[in-house]
Amino acid sequence: MIEIADVFRRFAGDYLDSHGDAMLPSHQRAIIDILRCQTAELGGHVYRCGECGHEIFSYHSCRNRNCPKCHTGQTRRWLEARRAEMLPVDHFHVTVTVPEELRDIFRANQKACYSILMKAAAEAVIELARDPKFVGGTVGVLAVLHTWTQQLFFHPHVHCLVTGGGASEDGATWRPARKDFLVPTRALARLLRGKVMEALAKRCPHIHLPEAVWTKDWVVHCTPWGKGERAVLDYLARYAFRIAIANCRIVEMDETTVTFRYKKRKARRWRTCRITGEEFMRRFLQHVLPKGFHKIRYYGLWHPCKRESARRVRLLFQLENTGPSEDPQSGPEAQDQDEEPTGVREGALCPHCGKGHLVHIRTIANHLAWAKIERSRALEP
Repeated sequence: MIEIADVFRRFAGDYLDSHGDAMLPSHQRAIIDILRCQTAELGGHVYRCGECGHEIFSYHSCRNRNCPKCHTGQTRRWLEARRAEMLPVDHFHVTVTVPEELRDIFRANQKACYSILMKAAAEAVIELARDPKFVGGTVGVLAVLHTWTQQLFFHPHVHCLVTGGGASEDGATWRPARKDFLVPTRALARLLRGKVMEALAKRCPHIHLPEAVWTKDWVVHCTPWGKGERAVLDYLARYAFRIAIANCRIVEMDETTVTFRYKKRKARRWRTCRITGEEFMRRFLQHVLPKGFHKIRYYGLWHPCKRESARRVRLLFQLENTGPSEDPQSGPEAQDQDEEPTGVREGALCPHCGKGHLVHIRTIANHLAWAKIERSRALEP
């Protein structure tokens, strides 16, 4: 299988020669980390089978959030932590998209604009849901930022997982949403548009904003997602830790081009796209988020300051046992995963003979760490 690292090994040198001086540090770091991931340069461990003597080298991961090989363990731990926060209720999936007229502005002011979009989307949902005509309580919102299309074009949008109901102001009562309806999408789109316009004018007064974008309809979708723990886990597996493209979607590479597959949503069929290696790198790197930016955020009932209210709601369901039971078949299945298996472990079954168990025999030094030590020694008087 062709990996993103293979593409970088072939085309990163020329790309850095052409654009290195103008590249963001986060883009340069992504290239370096992906190239080093699970190689001897980062060090690792050697295991030997006690039965057949076969040795297996397991190298460390780079842990860069844009690397497709580094999220299996991280995702598993994060999902386990979320189990304790889940509510046995229906959930909704809300998607909000930035109009085309604003995309260049968002690309040039990523940290501020992404934060504004995520906050505005969540606040708009929470504000409408508090209206007694719709829910009449505070819903929980988990927002995830994505910036890509299937063909890696720049397309910033936010996916929100929203509880199908909300807590009363005192947290003593749960007010469920209506079946298959949370809030009206037209009202949500207009409220979102106003919040984004107000926040951009306040936080980025130097930016010239096109007038047309404030009169056109913004794209907002709200669909029922499923019930209980399975619905949440399906959502998180599909959206929370995805990157722009998984290794499994790269199908071919030659000296000048890269071919990858993408799904044509309307036709529900897979197609292939062939572009130059330089264009592939440009498209991939434009989705590398600024350093320190949190692409997953919690609002409403799931906000950290609302933990006590959320705890009371969970206790309420446990005492009354009135929440909808979890359907193990509910919710959509996760799509192709962006993660790949991590390295082997002590005591694991040998993949070579299938009989013996692996024993750790030595550690491979991190070449980068040794290089730093050598440089520091050279500077000593």
